[in-house]
Amino acid sequence: MLKKFKIDSCKPIGTLVEFKMNLSELDEEEKMDATNFKSLVVSLWYLTCIRPDILYATRLISRYMETPTTTHLKAAKWILRYIGTIDFGLLFSISNDYKLVGYNGSDWTRDEDDWKSITGFVFFMRNTTFTWKSKKQSIVTLLTCEAEYIAAISCGCHAVWLRDFLKELGMSQ
Repeated sequence: MLKKFKIDSCKPIGTLVEFKMNLSELDEEEKMDATNFKSLVVSLWYLTCIRPDILYATRLISRYMETPTTTHLKAAKWILRYIGTIDFGLLFSISNDYKLVGYNGSDWTRDEDDWKSITGFVFFMRNTTFTWKSKKQSIVTLLTCEAEYIAAISCGCHAVWLRDFLKELGMSQ
């Protein structure tokens, strides 16, 4: 894929999305040919089967497949540069410590098109990522504390479900 989109000589980067990059449909940047951009996004979607860590960013750029701009292409190529970090991965170690630990948060009004916040959470068992989720909230929140409250509720519901699931597997929490 890196060769196909002519960035195989670029230096890999350790972040999936460029910090402070705001993507919008109302972007004033130069519009570009959608065919090449669609090909890139579809290739990234195919890659999510073996690299689930790029799901969030791929979903983010796929919103702009019909009218992409140079900013959207820059974001897509940023993901390709992240793919070059083949040395990153999840370590699954043998242990009897099955303590479930979760973290959550929200990105208040991240999407400038509809002003909805994004909820995210991650659960660890030992030092390994066990499950995670990133989703746009269904309502527009007026305050950061509202967005955080919705994220906490979503994370709590998932934690309860995970606790019950792990109990059925004989790993009570």
